[in-house]
Amino acid sequence: MGIIRVENIRIYSNHGCLQEEARIGSHYRVDVAVKADLSTSAESDKLADTVDYVQINKVVEEEVLKRSELLEHVVERVLVRLLKEIPMIEEATVALSKLNPPIGGDVQAVTIEMTKKRYDFSKKM
Repeated sequence: MGIIRVENIRIYSNHGCLQEEARIGSHYRVDVAVKADLSTSAESDKLADTVDYVQINKVVEEEVLKRSELLEHVVERVLVRLLKEIPMIEEATVALSKLNPPIGGDVQAVTIEMTKKRYDFSKKM
């Protein structure tokens, strides 16, 4: 097993419960870590034998750009798509941070982090 991390994906989007957040938007940071068997790709040196991090980035961008009230909902959508679209992934962790959130204090970020395992995901399908 190995881990592939795609870190500090920066996206501007419009999530939140407040109408102001929907109208003005905010900056977000996304970090993704996926676990997969990387032994074949380590030997073959072929992209087809590994998890393509370009695809990870694409899924993150597409889902984070879709408006939701809760960050948890966005993270869940990203996790489901990663496990559905990239069969090699055994486990995925996604951390979505809203930078400078409007919560009435000097707060750098609020982060939601969730993990899903393929075994748990496939039992529900």
